[in-house]
Amino acid sequence: MPSLTLRGVTVDFPFPPYDCQKDYMDKVIECLQTKTNGVLESPTGTGKTLCLLCATLAWRQHFKDTISARKIAERLNGEEMFPNTPLSSWGTAATDGDKPTYYTDIPKIIYASRTHSQLAQVISELKNTSYSPKVCVLGSREQLCINPEVMRQESNHVKVHMCRGKVSTRSCFYYNNVEEKSTDRDLTHSILDVEDLVKYGNKQRVCPYYLSRSLKQQADIIFMPYNYLLDPKSRRAHNIELSGAVVIFDEAHNVEKTCEESTSFDLSPYDVASAITAVDRLLAEQAKEASHGDAVSPDFNVESLGSGLKIDITTVAKVKQILLDLEAAIDSYEVPSERGITKPGIFIYELLERAHLTYSSKAAVSEALEQIIGHLAGQTGIFHNTGGLQKLNEMIQLVFCGEAAEKDKQLLMQTNTAYFKVHIHQDNSSNRRKQSADVWASSSSKKQGNVLSYWCFSPGFSMQDLVNQGVRSIILTSGTLSPLTSFTSEMRIQFPVSLENRHVIERDQIFVSVIERGPDGVPLSSAFDRRFDPKNMASLGNTVANLSRVVPHGLLVFFPSFPVMEKTLDFWRTNGQANRIENVKPMFVEPKGKGTFTEVIDGYYSKVNDPTSKGGSFFAVCRGKASEGLDFADTFGRGVVVTGLPFPPKLDPRVVLKMQFLDEMSRKRVPGVKYLSGQEWYRQQAFRAVNQAIGRVIRHKEDFGAIFLCDQRFKSADVRAHLPSWVRPHVRPYDSFGNIVRDASQFFRVAQKLRPVVMKQAAPPPASRPAPGSPDSPDSRSSGYASGSSGLTSHTQKAKALDTHLPSLKRRRTDDPGGAAGMARICVEYETEVQESQRRPASLLAALERGDRHGGDPGDGGHGEEKAGRWSTLSLQHEKRMDDEARGGRRKIRLLQEQRPGEDDDDDKAGRAKRFLADMKKSLSQVSFERLVQALQAYKKTDDLERLLAETAVLAEDANTHGLLRGFYQFVRPHHKKAFDERCARLTGRGCGFKPDHSLSRDERKAAMLQGAAPAPLGPPAVGVAPSASCSQLNGGGEHLSQQGLRQPQTSSAAKTELHAAFLSDVKRALGAERSARLFQAVHSYKKSDHYESLVATVVGLLTERDEDFGLLTRFGMFVRPHHKKQYREMLEALTGADPPPAESPEQTQAAVLSPPLKTQSKISSFFSSSQRR
Repeated sequence: MPSLTLRGVTVDFPFPPYDCQKDYMDKVIECLQTKTNGVLESPTGTGKTLCLLCATLAWRQHFKDTISARKIAERLNGEEMFPNTPLSSWGTAATDGDKPTYYTDIPKIIYASRTHSQLAQVISELKNTSYSPKVCVLGSREQLCINPEVMRQESNHVKVHMCRGKVSTRSCFYYNNVEEKSTDRDLTHSILDVEDLVKYGNKQRVCPYYLSRSLKQQADIIFMPYNYLLDPKSRRAHNIELSGAVVIFDEAHNVEKTCEESTSFDLSPYDVASAITAVDRLLAEQAKEASHGDAVSPDFNVESLGSGLKIDITTVAKVKQILLDLEAAIDSYEVPSERGITKPGIFIYELLERAHLTYSSKAAVSEALEQIIGHLAGQTGIFHNTGGLQKLNEMIQLVFCGEAAEKDKQLLMQTNTAYFKVHIHQDNSSNRRKQSADVWASSSSKKQGNVLSYWCFSPGFSMQDLVNQGVRSIILTSGTLSPLTSFTSEMRIQFPVSLENRHVIERDQIFVSVIERGPDGVPLSSAFDRRFDPKNMASLGNTVANLSRVVPHGLLVFFPSFPVMEKTLDFWRTNGQANRIENVKPMFVEPKGKGTFTEVIDGYYSKVNDPTSKGGSFFAVCRGKASEGLDFADTFGRGVVVTGLPFPPKLDPRVVLKMQFLDEMSRKRVPGVKYLSGQEWYRQQAFRAVNQAIGRVIRHKEDFGAIFLCDQRFKSADVRAHLPSWVRPHVRPYDSFGNIVRDASQFFRVAQKLRPVVMKQAAPPPASRPAPGSPDSPDSRSSGYASGSSGLTSHTQKAKALDTHLPSLKRRRTDDPGGAAGMARICVEYETEVQESQRRPASLLAALERGDRHGGDPGDGGHGEEKAGRWSTLSLQHEKRMDDEARGGRRKIRLLQEQRPGEDDDDDKAGRAKRFLADMKKSLSQVSFERLVQALQAYKKTDDLERLLAETAVLAEDANTHGLLRGFYQFVRPHHKKAFDERCARLTGRGCGFKPDHSLSRDERKAAMLQGAAPAPLGPPAVGVAPSASCSQLNGGGEHLSQQGLRQPQTSSAAKTELHAAFLSDVKRALGAERSARLFQAVHSYKKSDHYESLVATVVGLLTERDEDFGLLTRFGMFVRPHHKKQYREMLEALTGADPPPAESPEQTQAAVLSPPLKTQSKISSFFSSSQRR
């Protein structure tokens, strides 16, 4: 394993480190050696977690070695033990100079991150290093307790008190084994996360919670969520010793919020009322028990009755009186319905004094509350809601923190409340719903009242508390801390060491664009007054739909908030944008709750990993779970779309007061202290959330991806200045959507050539993955949400087995005898003539009805229908359909040759229809076949082509059933032939052989034949076979051969004019007069200036808004000049995912229109076409 020396400390690293990793580790060691605080920003993908672990553990080992060197020197009395390596060269940088140091002085490393899932990733990284420290991970009883009786309790604080009761009486079997198992070598020398600890506890039948507390005493490095560290109550509960410790906050962009929330509280009317109800029940219980006695002495103690309560009945009554007085004090204020009342922080003491809560009484009241809570929680078989009592106790401990003499009490109160505000406001609807849903609450507790809020507005309050505990160093690190000056000013402590690290990627690995307008030219904005504007939502949907075609594999789309995402997605589902996205990349949506998140994210991973799919799209919110540390490396996150700036809700009272507080502090101008203004803080919150979402796109050195900023406000230089330093140089604003499509498709084409995509397959299990942070692997790959985990978890198996939920789309299984043992047998029948058959129905659709009545095996239906489980998106159902088709084996498809002239009679059409239906029935399941037959019957009655296309679209998802889709062309009525042909070309890459005369009705065809211009027969197209080559001119441009004899061809100019006129007519019909005028103007400008970029920008913007217009985009190639053809074809390939057919000359196209499909004529024309190409 490579090693390097930084500031005299030898660091072992799993692979040769990059320069930015060396810089990062150097700064970490500088903080530790100089006993100073540091704030270090390093972009996601630079391996900062690995660097942080290796640097801190190497420095700790060096610290220990230096102590050993000193002790050896003392024993040798100055003699050298190693002549070639004098002890003086070992250095004293790790220790504290000449101060005597002992092994007990070696600092502990306290490593804190936001959640246990993030800590699990960190511990996984630690396992990839050469270091083997003694490790401890702290968790709550909710996560670690395995006692079935305790875990049955719903309330967390009830679990706490029940656990304490069992431990105090030694009635918990698991706790009783802790002392014996805590010295187990397999335990103390293993690196375990929370999940591993629980598994060990279950296997050894020992309590993981108290085991972790036992391991903490001897641990070198302690992992915990950072609210354990910042919340004084949690810190006391877990007995965390901070003196001399090194404290590391990873993912520190959330520290500010956690600091403020851990020292704030909201006391609702429900909390107070439930606390009064709980005390009432205790008093009633005591009175009942006392009534069985002969007499009650004045010093009556309930403990004598065996209740376990160690306070007398008078104290319980006093607690009730305090609660009643507190409720009256809070409700005595007349509160405006919307804004509430705000007071300075010190007002909290005045309010609580009215309820007889002061520094003098706090200890006695807190002890009484503990006793009552413990007694009620310990009662078996009866549930008492003690949440209100618990919250009141926590409030007392927070407000009355610290001890002071009477003369210093006022100063202490001012210091404690300097960063706080008291806010009294009416109870909101969510609290009222909570009350009405609580079946245990009495009717008296279900009342309207005021909420008492005590809010902290400076994270510096908690940070200064940590410093006061005597920590050695505090290191804050994340990928998104910029701007560092404003971040550190909020913390109220000094950070002498800072770093804004560069990224490890090259210029060709990142594409960043500001999309000011959508394809339709509508400005994009998530501003409050525009975010729900239908035009804005529609344009954003079209933008995402088009980007989903350009971005390969996985696409991430981030919204400012859940309400905005939900309303926007509902609009897209109603207006068709969601269908456009779903057809290319199935949609997965981040759920609000935790319960289904793993299922949805695993479903997304599986879809992107599926070799038969074009990837998936994941819709999430900024500040949500998906934007915080989840791994979307490589194909799982090739593109990130940010749909707006996620500003905090400006009317929220807490946001308003935070901004007011910062403005007040800024006006005070304290020397040496710089505060943000309220507006600066407000903007900073939005940019931090955006930067965190952007960080999902590049996860390691070889990764690449694109960032699309879809809000016109990103045009501003001031806004772009808040983006990460590694992103800013690459930002390109665009005025035209077409240019974005062109440049993005070019970026991915080049990136995929330089860094070829590995063949999609299930990822290896975590144990077999390369070292995270190495050049061959993603940085910080999550064990829980890693890309490969989708193939390993039960949730993924559930996602992959979704075919059981949608049997209507099942195919014949590979073990079905009727499926030819699952192997495809494609039978190509070159039919030279068709024999006359018995009389059949007069029309194709009549034949369809007859085939539906008489055909089919009733036993061929699908089986195993089950009810779909809880899924957060409809896309998991789409996934089932894709997986089901993949398992169904290839289909037996008959490829039919184009019919000869003279075979266009009704009998033969009906015969072809019946043969087609028979082939389709053999290829599909009974359920799918019947579904398509019903769609055709509905089409016959309603003439609704869109409905037919929607039902038959399932045939486009498997290449083996493309021929069946094209076979439906024969059932489509003439006026729909062209639209059906264009849709087939878009879905399958090949049309149905449409010719203009196919759009003629029977009467119109007869009239044309009488005029001597016999059109080609309206037989079925060559299913799966390319149309015959167009006729070339014979005899030097003289007369053509035709079925009807010789006739004069149109001139080249006339043919071109006719094609242009037909195209322009279709454009006007599709786009309308105003937008088609824009297109025509762009063509005229291109003709004059030859400016290809301007032309493409307009054309792509107009013709990619709707899927049905993509055919026009392909046909537009006739206007592109030869020297631009290649660029245009590459752009079409990027948009459609398939190589478009070579453009034909107007002469070739016109000849194809006019020539009847005689076999002899086809051979002649093919010969001359190939001769011309040669």
